[in-house]
Amino acid sequence: MTANAGINPLLDFSGLPRFSDIRPEHVAPAIRSLLAEYNGLIERLTADPAPPTWNGFIEPMTAIGERFSRAWGIVGHLHAVLDIPPWREAYNTMLPEVSSFYAGLGQNLALFRKYKAFAASPEYAASSPVRRRIVDHEIRDFRLSGAELSETLKPRFKAIQEELSQLAAKFSENLLDATNAHAEWIDSEAGLAGIPADARAAARAAAEKDGRPGWKFTLHAPSWLPVMQYADDRALRARMYRAHATRASEFCTNDEGAAAWDNGPLIGRILAMRAEEAALLGYRNYAEVSLVPKMADSPAQALAFLRELAAKAKPFAERDLAELRGFAREELGLESLEPWDVAYASEKLRERRYAYSDQEVKQYFPEPRVLDGLFTVIRKLYGVDIAAAEAPRWDEDIRFFRIEKNGESIGQFYLDLHARDSKRGGAWMDSARSRWRDANGAVTTPAAYLVCNFPAPVAGKPATFTHDDVLTLFHETGHGLHHLLTRVDELAVSGINGVEWDAVELPSQFMENFCWEWDVLAAMTAHVDTGEALPRALYDKMIAARNFQSGMQMVRQIEFSLFDLLLHNGAISGEIAGSIPIGDVLALLDEVRREVAVLFPPDWHRFPHSFSHIFAGGYAAGYYSYKWAEVLSADAFAAFEEAVDGQAGENHGSLLDRVTGERFWREILAVGGSRPALESFVAFRGREPSVDALLRHNGMVGT
Repeated sequence: MTANAGINPLLDFSGLPRFSDIRPEHVAPAIRSLLAEYNGLIERLTADPAPPTWNGFIEPMTAIGERFSRAWGIVGHLHAVLDIPPWREAYNTMLPEVSSFYAGLGQNLALFRKYKAFAASPEYAASSPVRRRIVDHEIRDFRLSGAELSETLKPRFKAIQEELSQLAAKFSENLLDATNAHAEWIDSEAGLAGIPADARAAARAAAEKDGRPGWKFTLHAPSWLPVMQYADDRALRARMYRAHATRASEFCTNDEGAAAWDNGPLIGRILAMRAEEAALLGYRNYAEVSLVPKMADSPAQALAFLRELAAKAKPFAERDLAELRGFAREELGLESLEPWDVAYASEKLRERRYAYSDQEVKQYFPEPRVLDGLFTVIRKLYGVDIAAAEAPRWDEDIRFFRIEKNGESIGQFYLDLHARDSKRGGAWMDSARSRWRDANGAVTTPAAYLVCNFPAPVAGKPATFTHDDVLTLFHETGHGLHHLLTRVDELAVSGINGVEWDAVELPSQFMENFCWEWDVLAAMTAHVDTGEALPRALYDKMIAARNFQSGMQMVRQIEFSLFDLLLHNGAISGEIAGSIPIGDVLALLDEVRREVAVLFPPDWHRFPHSFSHIFAGGYAAGYYSYKWAEVLSADAFAAFEEAVDGQAGENHGSLLDRVTGERFWREILAVGGSRPALESFVAFRGREPSVDALLRHNGMVGT
């Protein structure tokens, strides 16, 4: 029993979340209690005629906001990683009330006046740049939340915010339900030809769990990807491709034949609501609203950036595709390279050209060794220690760690690596709590969730990761380090808080670069059966193949980014009954593909219906930030490459340079959102970013 066992566990802020005790029935009373407390404080503060001060106004607002966001964050986290009916119901029951509260908070004119009064006060003028930045951001966000709208328009704006929250939640639920609904059953060994042994074992275990013979393959990435890459059965690949491509669309039906999980209508409604929100705020489109707090100055600047990259990448993509088609025709007998052949043919071409396969490499990346290697990189770069620790968990599969500096705990994180039916797809980092120093001087250290969807261990052997899985793990850990290694005491700008959205990916993409370094990989690999480290010859093949189809990969990301930006930039203007026709959305995607793509999927492909980043995440009119931040991250990593030349003795040639790592921590990770991201980059690099390193890392220098 804990010291606070008698209270609602969601209201216990004395430590980490009490996942062992938290139940769905705790959600409504806890959240409603906090809402009442929050509203009561706002009423008292706005009724106080005294001029607002930091300690008397902003500090208490920060404190109640931290408690509320921490409690609701736990609920949202469990909805994502434990999406079973009771938790889904608990989340969706309170979502309208929480959305309504936040919408009302952003429109509270009395509260807005208090912030503006503080901004006009002598205390503001004498405050630190960090505190002035926080207040400036609050005023900006009030304006973006409709605080300056007329009283006749505010109810409509608030209703839009509430509906958008519910639509985003439903989008994610539809996608998860549709993903879980489809399975391919293989009854004979012959049907498994080409599929790796570990993927077969996982499929067999899935079938046994359902009490059936044979092998069960699903649309979850650890099951779906091996089929698309390796299955010799072209008809099986075609079925799996179509099922995956039409998830959560009108083609995805339940047992009664109804399109129960169709995200098409949700997309149309989301877009219409965002356009109306922008118009109410006085902007021409939602892209302009989205970019107000970002690094990019305007949609035009972001579009120009994407199109410049596309112009440089497309010739390489066309070359990649021509080579793939020629190989598929001449070596695989595929006269027509269909979409369900691309991953399969690409893997065969990789094996032929570089004499290795992803599956071969995967055997050298057992999970325990990968984690040891990841933690070693962090230790060497930043001089911190990472130790396993104990904490309540939401699933017995979860692991928990503590980060220490000079024996002092500075952060903690949960590691949830394996795919589950109740867990939404993809990979992400989220905050369990943020660093801040309260009014009494007590410091709360940060905690993070690191979540992936990798294969789980099977038959008593550790899980093994593809190199892409390793890249994903390093990526999410980079986000985690941004959150955990902050040295900022002000909650609103500590860690990832307050960081421009198109700079958030800098630390994550930066970490990926180390997954290509020999001294890193040699220390983090051990063959799952023999214990042998990754052979240098195999590593050399991986390096030779690093930019394999990099042109195709880059234009694919640019395609998604352009589609997102144009979609929210007024490219579609017509509405029918408050909704954008899904046909217009698909037509726009086709236009984008004609401009930048080299691969064209079938007419029935429904990519937007599973594009969670922009319809259920925070990337609306911001997906471009992956490429934008990739420029920053590649240029930042180049500083480590340059540092190698200055090393001497036993450290010569190592990219795990402590001096440069400490500077990266100090100028990028430690400062969080306490200053503009561009200033942080220039402080680290000594100049503004250049695209050259990104093009070089992708092999796009010359012909």
